[in-house]
Amino acid sequence: MPLIDVSIAEGRSPQQLRNLVSALHRAAEESVGAVPENTTVIIREVPTTHWSKADQTIAERQQGAPAPVTEGNPA
Repeated sequence: MPLIDVSIAEGRSPQQLRNLVSALHRAAEESVGAVPENTTVIIREVPTTHWSKADQTIAERQQGAPAPVTEGNPA
């Protein structure tokens, strides 16, 4: 009974998300023989202002903002 939990940055269309759901169901079925009726897929859309890497949010990167300069992150 697979549970596939995906976090993804917001901004995809409903059709893109639906395609992802279908692809994940197929992958579970093909890779581990999961029965579609027993497979659950959860997609969590995260606001781009709430997702960061290297002390810079996705929104900041999309706007071309430089990463903040700190002791652990020299310019």
